Order: sequence, then C-alpha cells, then structure tokens
Amino acid sequence: MSTGVAIVGVAESDLGVTGRSILGLQTQAVTRALADAGLRLRDVDGLATTGISRFSATQLAEYLGVEPRWTDSTYAGGSAYEMMVARAVQAINAGQADTVVVSFASNQRSARSRSLAGVVESHTPEAQFETPYDPLYPLSYYAMAAQKYLHRFGATREQLAEVAVAAREWALLNPAAFRYGAGPITADDVLNSTMVSSPLTVGDCCLVTDGGGAVVLTSLERAADLARKPVEVLGYGERTTNTSMTAVDDLTVTGAVGSGADALGRAGLTPADIDVVEVYDSFTITVALTIEALGFCGAGEALDWIQGGRIRPGGDFPLNTSGGGLSYCHPGQYGILLLVEAVRQLRGEAGARQVPGARTALAHGTGGILSTHATVVLGVDR
Repeated sequence: MSTGVAIVGVAESDLGVTGRSILGLQTQAVTRALADAGLRLRDVDGLATTGISRFSATQLAEYLGVEPRWTDSTYAGGSAYEMMVARAVQAINAGQADTVVVSFASNQRSARSRSLAGVVESHTPEAQFETPYDPLYPLSYYAMAAQKYLHRFGATREQLAEVAVAAREWALLNPAAFRYGAGPITADDVLNSTMVSSPLTVGDCCLVTDGGGAVVLTSLERAADLARKPVEVLGYGERTTNTSMTAVDDLTVTGAVGSGADALGRAGLTPADIDVVEVYDSFTITVALTIEALGFCGAGEALDWIQGGRIRPGGDFPLNTSGGGLSYCHPGQYGILLLVEAVRQLRGEAGARQVPGARTALAHGTGGILSTHATVVLGVDR
C-alpha cells in the first residue's frame, strides 16, 4: 500500500556544538534538504516545524522568505515530526500543498540548556502531585518506568545497558555522530557512569547537542521528475496518552501499541516485514518499551531479545543505525533525525553503516514523558 506521497529530500544541519542560532540551524537543514531533492525555496508551499516559538511555522516562513499555503506547528515533543509527516501527506493529497518541508533545530548545547519545556502551570496535575517532589524532567519519569520494568519482568541493568552499547557501535560507523571516534563502550561503562535517577546513569541518557534536520515531501507523481529516489510514505499512526505520570495506569505499556498498529496496518505490513527500525532513544528504557509496543517482541521480552549483538551492526535487527540520541545527536527533539536516517538507509546512502538490501523502514517518535507517540512506515521499490 502507499499514500501516494514520498520523501524526496533529507538533510541535517550542523551538529554538535555549533554556536549558531536556532533559525540559522533551521535554514541550514531546510536549504540542504531542498538541494538534496533538487528543489528551491520558491518551490515550498507547505511548512511544518516547531521549537522556535508558539508561532514556529510563521517565524520560520518569514525568516526563509516563503509564503506557504499550509503550515503546521504541532507541539508534541519528539514525536511531532512523525505526526507532521502524516499531516503533510494529508495536505498534499487534499491539494492544500504540493511541496512540504518538515524541519526542526535547536542550539541547546551552545545555549547550555537541556530544557525545551515551559513553566508548568499551577493548575495542572503534574504541578499539584509531582512537581513538589522535584523530579528531574523528563529523566526521573523515565527512571520510574525503568524501575517498574526491571522489577516486573526480572530484567537487569546490565541487559538494559546493551541499548547504549549497541548505539555506540553504530555511531562509530557514522562520521556525523557526536561520539564518532570516541571508542566503544561496555555494559560496565554504562553501569559505572554517574547515577542520575535510579536506575538510570549518565550512560543510559541521551546526549545534549545542537542540531536539526529536515525532510521534503511531495506527490509520487512529481517525485518521479526529481533528483533522488523517492521514499514512499506507506503508513502512519499516532497516540497521545498523558501529560503527567499520575495519569498513567501502567508505566510499562505505551501509546506506541496503537500508533504502530495503525501505521503498519495502513502500510499492509507486519513487524516482520520491516528491514530497518529507527526509534526514539531518549533513554535506554525508551527503546525497550517501544520495540515491545510496536510488536517486534512480546511484553517483558525486549531486554532478553536484544542480547547477543542482535541490534548491533551486523545483527539481524538493525536498530538506530545512526547511533541514535544516545551517541549520534540529540538536540532536544530527535524525531526529525529518525526520518533522515531511515530515508538514507532506504536510498542506500548510509556508508559503512548501510543495512544491505533495506527496502522498508519504520521511524517512531516519542514525546514528553512517554506522552505522545507517532509511527511512520517508509518503503522503496515496492
């Protein structure tokens, strides 16, 4: 199955410690992605972005000098960009836009800030029942999910550390990765790094970097005349589950169950049909919860299932092949870069980390404190 829409251009901005403004990084990502597609700014009539202000798409459109017919500034954290792909597909099919750019960038490392969140309003559940305990946002919330998961399923921190170890091995194959050249790590390295919020150490946590990316979408008909092999959007799905943790019945079950089922169902595929998987790895536990929810393994099985090199380079389940948020780049909202890597893998452009023969990919974004979930299924030559 196909939506009739394809991603035709992708790019990153500068990554790491850039010293650039957010709009400067956004401009890099957008213009590089358009160049990748063989298009120009004047071709853009749809724009989706967030993270600049409450008027993100308006502000970026003005900065770029474009007047889009369609915009989207959905703020849903790290899943927003997978959601925006779905909105872009719908807009193109409805005739609201012909060429849509989805983008994000942040300069949080240069700005010496990890926070992208606003002040919690005093009337919200989290302000009343959670903030008084001074949790680290979002780390302590993911730590609670990890603690519950390890306890319920009898898993170990050593098993959880495999997520970070595998991510580093992929990053060592990616010259753009923040940890490229830093050398491999072991489970002991993860466990013995500074404890931040039990059971998660520094080694279980994503990077803090500048950076961003962009993807360009248009109809399959138009894509046939452009510079790159089109990567079809085959399916998409999303769920929004909670703002606070007090609203969550089970910390080991996430909304990815529904978003993944919808995306795969629209694509007419099953988890076994997916060649490359890119999931949000804000923390090691995020990966375990997500691959279970998406149906790649059963509940409570993930940490056993990923052992033995399965998710490392050369394993039979290529996961987070760029090095992920744990070792490649994490500019605060990582979802856009999941899409960039998935497209590069399907176009056969990933260099030393290329998954041979990859024809299908799944990108899954997670936002907030396991709050929002969005899945996109992509394919080529089908």
